[in-house]
Amino acid sequence: MLETPLAIVHYPDPVLRRRAEEITEIDDETRELAAAMIEAMVNSDGIGLAAPQVGVSRRIIVLSPTGQAADASVHINPRIVESGGDEVEFEEGCLSFPEVRGIVVRPEHVTAEWEDLEGRTFRAETEGLIARIFQHEIDHLDGILFVTRFGPADKLQAKRRLKKLEEEFAVRAARR
Repeated sequence: MLETPLAIVHYPDPVLRRRAEEITEIDDETRELAAAMIEAMVNSDGIGLAAPQVGVSRRIIVLSPTGQAADASVHINPRIVESGGDEVEFEEGCLSFPEVRGIVVRPEHVTAEWEDLEGRTFRAETEGLIARIFQHEIDHLDGILFVTRFGPADKLQAKRRLKKLEEEFAVRAARR
């Protein structure tokens, strides 16, 4: 049984750097996790969320380009099978990195595959914001932090805030 609402895990929690485990069985626990993740994403004003961001190292993401629960979708074991188009610069933020934003360059188009909560397999060609959300959230499943994709200027600008997040994490860890 999950404790809800789920709390967003902040950098530098080690779960964010770990490759998440494949989901081999879609059961009630997986469905409960997906519903709780959608709630956490919407409550945090997000448009995408990966399970490691709520402390669960499993390969599941939720996304909603509008930020509304009614538009949310669940993607189990998602993967990008093809990418293309122009490399596009776009300012990204991340719920696990409060107050950190920076330009990330990503392909404009991706083809993604995933399973839904019924175990059906889907494949879709995506572009624009949806393609970007897929790439950002799948990076989380692979333990890749979006700040590693920043250019030198954005890395420098984020440095002070990242240090502050590290200090806050150390204080929380010392209290446990």
